Amino acid sequence: MELQLEYFLVVAAALFCIGIYGLITSRNAVRVLMSIELLLNAVNLNLMGFSNYLDGNEIKGQVFTVFVITVAAAEAAVGLAIVLTIYRNRNTVDMEEFNLLKW
Repeated sequence: MELQLEYFLVVAAALFCIGIYGLITSRNAVRVLMSIELLLNAVNLNLMGFSNYLDGNEIKGQVFTVFVITVAAAEAAVGLAIVLTIYRNRNTVDMEEFNLLKW
């Protein structure tokens, strides 16, 4: 039994909606970073689904997915480093307390 494209799109849309909801409602910086990761994973699932559905012999979608995973890993590393630095200075990871860049 081969999975159809609609199944990939429904799961990716659900992941994307969960990521958007977490991004909008969360005040914790680590939770915001996890929501961004969910968004990027939804994009990866779409890339893999369309690549498999449209042309199963070529690996264009898989190559783009590897690039997105690489960017997501770099984003997580840099984001967590920034959050840790702010936590050391402010002793909180609340997004509303991040006013270090204001004049």
